[in-house]
Amino acid sequence: MQDVFTQVAALFALVVLGYIAARLRIIGPEFNRQMSSFVILISSPCLILGSVMGDKVPSSQLIVPLMAAGMLSYAAMTAVALLLSRLFTHNRDDRGIYAFMLTFGNVGFIGYPVVASLFGPQAIFYACIINFAFTVFAFTLGMQMVKGGRMGFDWHVLVSPAMVCSYAAIVLVALGVRRYPAAITIPVTLAGSLTVPAALVIIGSSLAQMPLRKVAGTPRVWTAAICRLAVMPLVVLAVVMPLGYGRDVTAISLILAAMPVGSFGTMFCLQCGRDESLMVQGTFISTLISVATIPVVAALATNLL
Repeated sequence: MQDVFTQVAALFALVVLGYIAARLRIIGPEFNRQMSSFVILISSPCLILGSVMGDKVPSSQLIVPLMAAGMLSYAAMTAVALLLSRLFTHNRDDRGIYAFMLTFGNVGFIGYPVVASLFGPQAIFYACIINFAFTVFAFTLGMQMVKGGRMGFDWHVLVSPAMVCSYAAIVLVALGVRRYPAAITIPVTLAGSLTVPAALVIIGSSLAQMPLRKVAGTPRVWTAAICRLAVMPLVVLAVVMPLGYGRDVTAISLILAAMPVGSFGTMFCLQCGRDESLMVQGTFISTLISVATIPVVAALATNLL
């Protein structure tokens, strides 16, 4: 499990880098807002599209089971998160933040490397297909959670850059397209690779804007972080295992569900003009706890399933 600790340590290093840069006034709130827009509108869509531009693609026979596992997993996590969020606060706006933290994990930065270390590099493609549901739910219901107020649905998100690239990715995988011009793959891959480090630097910068006592969070935030890391994997296991899609699909789904709060939550807060303090606390604390919980879930996925 050394790879797990390495990934988490690298995550913290980039967060610390953002924190130091903000303290030195190299970057600030305006940078955070502008870079968040860049991540959501440009680099993240490129990351999604670039994930299917490899030399290998999953068997076409696995596309439907993998995608079904992802959709059902996020549907179940969303339902449970909306119920649990009512226990954390009566404030409707904050309730959405808690719901987002409980539903969406940091799959791209930690989840994919962990899956690759356990099942081999080819498993990343399976994880990408399973996690297509993340894009669908995060950029639709997730965005509505962050906006706060009554849960509604803005149909415009279905044609957002991230969603359009998701549709394109599905078509490319379904068609089994394997070769792409370097003039396309290189810039798309490079732009996509900016997503994770930029998001982590922004989280660090946002932490620097908060008093130290607020960074430590509250008992509610710690409880929500534990639920994200321990309860949600069990929810996904209960949903996916009865489907009978096989050990690998079940194990990968379980591991992806065990990730700490996703960095996109902070990006969404900044883009929507919401105070990102609560989301930043949840991201930081859940990542801290995940150093202990991810190895346990990984052992469960590889040895008991």
